[in-house]
Amino acid sequence: MKLWQDLLSTDYGLLSLAVILFMLVMAAWFVRFFLQKMEQPPSKK
Repeated sequence: MKLWQDLLSTDYGLLSLAVILFMLVMAAWFVRFFLQKMEQPPSKK
């Protein structure tokens, strides 16, 4: 219970939570981005 209290009420807990959420959103974006790129046909240069 102290963990959740520290996570949601202290400045370092909120910054940690923000970083964790940012990393999850960034990971989901990268997965979607790379899956879309893999479905595209190769370009001829």
